[in-house]
Amino acid sequence: MTGAVREFTPLRDGHVSIYLCGATVQGLPHIGHVRSGVAFDVLRRWLTAKGYDVAFIRNVTDIDDKILTKAADAGRPWWEWAATFERAFSSAYDALGVLPPSAEPRATGHITQMVELIERLIDSGHAYASGGDVYFNVLSFPEYGRLSGHRIDDVHQGEGVATGKRDERDFTLWKGAKPGEPSWPTPWGRGRPGWHTECVAMCEAYLGAAFDIHAGGMDLVFPHHENEIAQACAAGDGFAQYWLHNGWVTMGGEKMSKSLGNVLAIPAVLQRVRAAELRYYLGSAHYRSMLEFSENALQDAAKAYTGIEDFLHRVRSRVGVVVPGTWTEKFGAALDDDLAVPMALAEVHAARAEGNRALDAGDHAAAMAQAQAIRSMMGILGCDPLDERWESRDETTAALAAVDELVQWALVQRADAREQKNWAQADEIRDRLKAAGIEVTDTADGPQWSLLDVDGK
Repeated sequence: MTGAVREFTPLRDGHVSIYLCGATVQGLPHIGHVRSGVAFDVLRRWLTAKGYDVAFIRNVTDIDDKILTKAADAGRPWWEWAATFERAFSSAYDALGVLPPSAEPRATGHITQMVELIERLIDSGHAYASGGDVYFNVLSFPEYGRLSGHRIDDVHQGEGVATGKRDERDFTLWKGAKPGEPSWPTPWGRGRPGWHTECVAMCEAYLGAAFDIHAGGMDLVFPHHENEIAQACAAGDGFAQYWLHNGWVTMGGEKMSKSLGNVLAIPAVLQRVRAAELRYYLGSAHYRSMLEFSENALQDAAKAYTGIEDFLHRVRSRVGVVVPGTWTEKFGAALDDDLAVPMALAEVHAARAEGNRALDAGDHAAAMAQAQAIRSMMGILGCDPLDERWESRDETTAALAAVDELVQWALVQRADAREQKNWAQADEIRDRLKAAGIEVTDTADGPQWSLLDVDGK
């Protein structure tokens, strides 16, 4: 709202309350949808790492014009349509390691709170009923536009012409019942809630009349978040103290959306890169910046992640078990500065480079220290390669672990043969491993193995 970086001071010492506008479950999620989930998951993890008790609410909009239209076109009940795609979003968040929210309220489960809010606004003169609909009187709230910067004379709600409005700038709080649509009883007649009212009711039901952080995509600044502020503050509530908005995932400079036909569904992308690599990619840009999608950028991110992964595996293989340590000072400073993940990742890669140099020089203590710091930092970013989540879920990693067990057994046999000066048997073991696509290199730390490429290199 200030358009500036401010020092963060929570309303309650040691506690942070966050509301993230979640999915409108009208169809399958694509990578543009889940970027906010990843970005603000990092925020949550960082605040938790710094010792805060974090209440994180992410809602589900399960009643909406588009949901009703698409369900009707498909000949399916609206509630089934919403539930189907709610599960798809949950699966996408889970696949990318986004922590489950403290609560995930559905709009249809909070009609009572919405009705109570609307009654407060009507009683205070900020809203009015008209023919079964209820509208917010925008001109009754002089601070309207302070988040988005819109001048009141330029406001257009995008709701089309509504004959019951006193002013076209007013927005809908409640929609009167229409034939074939779901509806709920209210003092002003049956109907269903307006989108902007849903989030205010859910914010305050779980976080109170005033809370710390409201987050969401930059496309929600106007009219959605502007209208949330108007309702809450007109009702006398403090509402959100800080506003954070993530940039879009774009293709060809345009926002990724179903209407543009340039959708990249999560399952399709996960056929090309691993889930941890996709998470790394989506979280690698600053949350406020646009992320221009390209296949090359995705693959570059996957290679960068693999480089971190390979270093940790080398340390574990040569030195021993790597447990998470402490993040570096520069990493912490980067995340404290408006969640500057690119700077934080630069620190991760600097630690990896230093660790590789230490490992090659035989300085195992220094290599282990860097590996432990990297595990801590990557854990905060939600994609620690050695976290059991990624290792247990990745079939490639599981297969490599099984191969490692077999190769280590063969290398013990080879070492025994060499100790007995049975050079023929030792060479045979090495040759059989090479024929299976496994290269053995003798180093000061003992024999190390790696997979050969398909062309034998």
